[in-house]
Amino acid sequence: MTDGITTTNGKTTTNAVIECILSRTAAKYYDPAGTLSDSQIRELVRIGTTAPTSFHLQNWRFIAVRTREAKARLSPIAWNQPAITEAAVTFIIIGQLADSSVVPERLAPLVEAGIMPAKMVPEWELPARGLYKDHPQRQRDEAVRTATFGAAAMIYVARSWGLGSTPMIGFDDQAVHRAFGLGGDEVPVMLLSVGLERPGNWPQKPRRPVADVLDLV
Repeated sequence: MTDGITTTNGKTTTNAVIECILSRTAAKYYDPAGTLSDSQIRELVRIGTTAPTSFHLQNWRFIAVRTREAKARLSPIAWNQPAITEAAVTFIIIGQLADSSVVPERLAPLVEAGIMPAKMVPEWELPARGLYKDHPQRQRDEAVRTATFGAAAMIYVARSWGLGSTPMIGFDDQAVHRAFGLGGDEVPVMLLSVGLERPGNWPQKPRRPVADVLDLV
C-alpha cells in the first residue's frame, strides 16, 4: 500500500487528503481538557455539509453536545461511552426523511447564484416526488445516507485539524428523540465524538484485501 497515487509515469505522488484518510482511526481515548470553540464547531459542520445529498435536499441536522449538562443528559442513553464525556463535543447526527416538497426551496440559492436555470427546478422536483412521496422506506434510507455522508466528511475534517473522532451507534434512539427534542421526521443516525486525543489510541486497523471486496466487470 502507498500513501499516494501512482501516476502514468510510474511515480507515486503523496497527497494530503489520502494521507488524512489512511491515518484516520476511531479514537477511544480523549483528553478531557481539550476543547473546541463554538466557532470551530460551526466551521466543522459548515465544511461537513458540503457533502453530497440527493436532489440537493440537505436533509440533515446536527446537535452539538458540548456542555457538561448536555453530556450528562446524553451519556446514560448512550451506554455511558467515555467518549461522550471526555471528547470536546459529541454530535447527534440526524437525517431527515426525504421530502420532495422542499426541493424548490433548497434549489432557490442555486438559481439566484446563476448555477441552475429556474426552468430546471421542476425537472428535479418531479422525479424526487416520484422517488420518495409514497415510499416511506426510501425516505428513511435517504435520511440515513445523507446523515452518513455528512458525518464522514466531518470525520476527515476533524482528522485534518489533528483531532480524533469516534462514530458510535450505541444509543437508545427513542430516548435521544425525547431528550433532545427531535422531530417526527428525524432519525438519529449516529453519534460522532470529536476532540483532542490522548496517548493509547490504536493506529488504523488493517482492512480486508481489495481482491476480496472488488469485482472488475
